[in-house]
Formats: sequence, C-alpha cells, structure tokens
Amino acid sequence: MWETKINPNKIFELRCKNTIYFGAGSIHKIKDILENLKINGINNVIFITGKGSYKTSGAWDVVKPVLEELDLKYSLYDKVGPNPTVDMIDEAAKIGRESGAKAVIGIGGGSPIDTAKSVAVLLKYTDKNARELYEQKFIPDKAVPIIAINLTHGTGTEVDRFAVATILEKNYKPAIAYDCLYPMYAIDDPSLMTKLDKKQTIAVTVDALNHITEAATTLVASPYSILTAKETVRLIVRYLPAAVNDPLNLVARYYLLYASALAGISFDNGLLHLTHALEHPLSAVKPEIAHGLGLGAILPAVIKAIYPATAEVLADVYSPIVPGLKGLPAEAEYVAEKVQEWLFNVGCTQKLSDFGFTKDDIPNLVKLAKTTPSLDGLLSIAPVEATESVIEKIYLESL
Repeated sequence: MWETKINPNKIFELRCKNTIYFGAGSIHKIKDILENLKINGINNVIFITGKGSYKTSGAWDVVKPVLEELDLKYSLYDKVGPNPTVDMIDEAAKIGRESGAKAVIGIGGGSPIDTAKSVAVLLKYTDKNARELYEQKFIPDKAVPIIAINLTHGTGTEVDRFAVATILEKNYKPAIAYDCLYPMYAIDDPSLMTKLDKKQTIAVTVDALNHITEAATTLVASPYSILTAKETVRLIVRYLPAAVNDPLNLVARYYLLYASALAGISFDNGLLHLTHALEHPLSAVKPEIAHGLGLGAILPAVIKAIYPATAEVLADVYSPIVPGLKGLPAEAEYVAEKVQEWLFNVGCTQKLSDFGFTKDDIPNLVKLAKTTPSLDGLLSIAPVEATESVIEKIYLESL
C-alpha cells in the first residue's frame, strides 16, 4: 500500500483555510455574510460574474433583495467569459476602484471567481494591473475581502488560493497562488447548479477529476491530498452519470459539488503538475475550449506517462474506475486505456484533433508549456521529469 511509502519525517502543510456554507439553500447565507461585512465597516461591494448565469441560476434573486434590505452599495461587472483575460480583470478593477468597492463577490464558476480574486488584489494595489499580476511582476500579500458564490461543481476555486487568467497577445495562461486569494466566505449550493447543461456538467466534473489526479501524485503529495483524491473519484464515478441523465437530480449535484470541493482542497494541498500545465496552452491558443474538456483530452496520456512512478497511489485512487489493479508499473497502458474508455462513456469524447490541433501545433504548445509564467513551477513537481520529449509525447498521444 502507498501508505507505507510516505515518509513520516516529511513535513507538509495541511490547508483548509476558509468558511464554506454547503448544501441546498445555502445561498441564503449571503445575508449573514453581508451583515458581517457591514458590521466590519464594508458597505460597498463589487460583483464579478458572467453574462447571465448569476440570474438564470437563481442566485441573484436571493442576493439582490438582501443588498436592498441592508442598504449596501454595489456595482456589477457581468462580462466575464470562459478563460477570462487580463483585460477583463483590468476592466472590472477599474469599475471597482471608481465605485469605491471595499470587497469583491464572485458569482459563477472558475472564470468569474478567479477574476474576482484578481480584482480583489488590484483594489489594494491600485498602481498595478492584471498583466503585472499574472506575469509575476509583483507578489501580492493583501487583497480586499473575497466572497465566492459558486455555480459549478468542478473548479474548486471557492476553497483555494489559486486563480488563472489569459494574456491573449502572448498565448499565456498563467496561474497564480497566494494566501491573500483565499475567499473569506464561500457558498456551495447545489440547487444553483441544476441548470448546467450536459456539456458543462461533464467539463466541470472532469476538471475536478484532473485536480485530484495531479494532487495525489505531485512530489509534494501527502496522505491528505491522496485520501481526498480517492473520495473524489468514488463520488464522481457514482454521481456523474446520474447528473448527466437527470440534470435536476439534486442528490447527484450535491455529491458532485462535494467532490469538487474535496478536489479543490486536495490540490490546494498537493498542488498540480502535468495535466494543467499542458492544458493551459491549449485554451490559451484556442480560448473557446472548455478547460475541463481540454484536460479530459490529455488525461489518459498523462496517466500513461506518470503511472510507472505513481502506480500504488493511482491504483488505489482510480479503483472505482479501474478495479482490481495491483499497483504495478506495467499496468500503465491498461489504466490509460480504461480511463479513456470511462471518459468516453460519460461523454468526454474530444481529443486534440477535435479542437483543431495538428502535429504542426505541437512544437508551439511544448514551448508555451515550458515558458508560460508559473507553469514551470507545476512541471517541476511532476512525478516524472517534464522534459520537452515527455511533453511532446503526451500531446502527440492526445491528438
């Protein structure tokens, strides 16, 4: 068993930093949150969200009356798209500065909440912009309070210190991770997610699956990141088909959301490596790619590459998908095939060629994986050396 391979003298951080209100109806906790902000002298906030989900989900129907009841001033930025850009962040930060916002509330999935985190930093560093933040021209240690109202069961951003944005002109999609990015409060209400369509349901859940695959196998993985990973897989395997077949199934949404939160905690502790480092160039070059589907396209090839070095852990973690594994390096190709088969069965069927990539694109993708700010940090903790040839092979096998 992998437990016997953990070095008890290796010290690791155990992170679980913020307060999360979890369960159907928890959106109503927004009143307690806003009252707490007001008690602490914050009576002006900016909401960061997408073009419509904050309304169609039903979240705004609860939030807006509370704002009026508490007489809180607010501004709204509702132009965040998938794979948000630094320009969106700067545009939202400008509105926040001009309106005098003292806290930021993100409503949505990873894109709006990551944007909200970034805006919260820029409201403290008023002489900085989003490009400087994501190219790591400065290291922030403060942000205005962040509240996350989560509308998808995949990102994990509501429980962690990470954020991602795209710098379009450079085809960069860096990630940042700072303690000041933890939300003060988060709301995980599965009743807000029943309107996610089939594609969104699959994409966000595959994102969570990738989070734990990496978090359980980095060089800084711990028993905590591995055990949360194992429970995440069990829940996804059991409840994703139910949510795909019946989008209104609240029990399925509840447990997929719980799995996503566990996955967020898992990678907040164990961090990420190859799959995310190699997907970011894909959706930077082609922003229309759903992040989770990009991850799904390359996951089998990543598993094949890392399984020999992490066989005992992945055999245990992936047992709900591939039962009966012995944790032997020779199982790598078999496990990769079975994971791809499972992905196809749940509806995650696209490979890189389906997104329009060809062999001619691979040298540029390899270059972006190696040169995009922050991705080198992920590659450095992969369980196998992330050489250009290893990266190239993963991309080729994922076409």
